[in-house]
Amino acid sequence: MTTTAQLNGLIAKSQPPDGWQRLKLDDVIVEAQLGFACGERDPNGVVQLRMNNVTNDGRLDWSSFIRVPADADTLAAYCLKNGDVLFNNTNSTDLVGKTALFESYDKPVVFSNHFARIRTDAEKLYPRFLALWLQHQWQRRVFANICDRWIGQSAVQRDKLLALEIALPPLAEQKRIAGILTEQMAAVDAARRSAEAQLQATEALPAAHLRAVFNSPEAQSWPRKKLGDHVTKVGSGFTPLGGQSSYQQSGIPLIRSQNIHMNRFERDGLAFISDGQDAEMEGSCVEKGDVLLNITGASIGRVCIAPAELCPANVNQHVSIIRSDGFFEPAFLAFYISTPDFQKFILDSQAGATRQALTKIMIEDFQIPFPPLDDQRRIASQLSSQMASAARLRQTLADELDAINKLPAALLREAFAGKL
Repeated sequence: MTTTAQLNGLIAKSQPPDGWQRLKLDDVIVEAQLGFACGERDPNGVVQLRMNNVTNDGRLDWSSFIRVPADADTLAAYCLKNGDVLFNNTNSTDLVGKTALFESYDKPVVFSNHFARIRTDAEKLYPRFLALWLQHQWQRRVFANICDRWIGQSAVQRDKLLALEIALPPLAEQKRIAGILTEQMAAVDAARRSAEAQLQATEALPAAHLRAVFNSPEAQSWPRKKLGDHVTKVGSGFTPLGGQSSYQQSGIPLIRSQNIHMNRFERDGLAFISDGQDAEMEGSCVEKGDVLLNITGASIGRVCIAPAELCPANVNQHVSIIRSDGFFEPAFLAFYISTPDFQKFILDSQAGATRQALTKIMIEDFQIPFPPLDDQRRIASQLSSQMASAARLRQTLADELDAINKLPAALLREAFAGKL
């Protein structure tokens, strides 16, 4: 664990900008008061802020809070005032130290023992500047390095916090920097919300594309066929003797449920077995064009086409192989199984079951709408193109959101280096 002195030594190696002075936090505050624990609840009591009420980006979250009983003495000791800085002194190691400024709330509010209420010397330190600086230190993992750790919980002791050194410009400059940063953070937050909304809309595209095909008037006229009448194989495998301990770094691929996502195969976590184990699992061999369907657990119903480059491969007991007799296009079947309506059918068929599982008989009894084979191929090609476009857009937006999420740290870094 890094000591406060060691951290201050590292800080001192970078000289503060001209006109700034380095001071211990203890020299520029008038109070660092810990909150109080309360197991009681009172619907008519006062709001008590807890760990969940401070976000990772340094804001107060009022969407969910508790009320506790509080007498006059409690309010006198623990009531928050506008301009108080709330420092999360106790949390998990990764979250300890997140900070928010208390402001714009005119009703009595108290705080739990997971926080320290910091009040600044008004002539030396602007509260918003301090809140942003503490948030910057949290992002730099300063508090993760100086906290005391127990099982499931970490805490920054008061003396360690107050011994930290802060580089301070004159008060007017603190206010200028804090004002610009606040505007920048608000702009980043607006950009983040916009990107998140766009990403959420993009997540709905695959289902919309599927509904446009399979809920169309044309689809209502397609004849329905029992799946079992047009397959040459429906079956799953098993875990080789020795379980995961028998897996290898290379060899014959063993496809498991974690490899199968909705219309997408994920190679991460792919297991391999030996030739001898493959011979034992002859009945679960995967061929090019097979439809792979997860048949147990939370991922039940996820479906994709077996990647040609992995075949031959095997599946374990959580995955079923569906092999066409040539009557249907495998990708068409996979797309139909992945529709919201059919996924709901799968889940509804498991209602009341003690263990979610699709059996061979259940799969063979699936009633599937099958247009002519040429139409199946055209539809599968169209949907494949649409899904690929949606995936590219989703990745673009995810990259944009990732870049936006990195902006606050960069802005804080520039500000406290005197470059704002």
